[in-house]
Amino acid sequence: MAEAMGLRERKKRETALRIYRTAIALFVERGFDNVSVQEIADAAEVSKMTVFNYFGSKEDLVLAPAKEHFGDVARAVRERGPGESAVEAVRRQFLEMIEARDPSVGLNSEPLSRQVRRLVADTPVLVERAFVSFQKATRGLAAILAEETGDPMLATVAAAMLSSARNALIEEFHRRIAEGETPDEVAADATERAHRAFALAENGLRDYARRP
Repeated sequence: MAEAMGLRERKKRETALRIYRTAIALFVERGFDNVSVQEIADAAEVSKMTVFNYFGSKEDLVLAPAKEHFGDVARAVRERGPGESAVEAVRRQFLEMIEARDPSVGLNSEPLSRQVRRLVADTPVLVERAFVSFQKATRGLAAILAEETGDPMLATVAAAMLSSARNALIEEFHRRIAEGETPDEVAADATERAHRAFALAENGLRDYARRP
């Protein structure tokens, strides 16, 4: 039974990946607005209903993988250990992702991720959807901090600072690679850049939300 379930799960992941890669290829070639879900389904050799079973909307065909990481900051803060402040937790998580060359922070050589990023930047509806998802994640982080500290206003400020510092680093990594640097070259000083970025937040948030 376990082997059968494992096979089904693997086939589901393979189908989802095939649909995703097919959709991105079509969007890059013809533009997001010029490709229908039915055309994606036909090219991926699945039904239109299957596409929606895996991806809730046409926008999710582009943004679903990224949306999995919008909650990374909130998770770092929620799971931080005793004696660890909010900024220390977010910085630690980000440094770990740098070390692992996590694609979500832009330090990978996979061209698909850069194609997706350009596609989003060139498509207003995707820019709006990504912004809304980012704001929702920031509000989620603020809610965690507000519950712990009892001050919703300062929690909102802290959440915005932490999210923005992290996002600025990711933007820089992508920009430098787009301008011709290799992922290895960017990674060489990524840790130092991360320390500097989070130091700006830490100077104002040094002891904020330090867990007892």
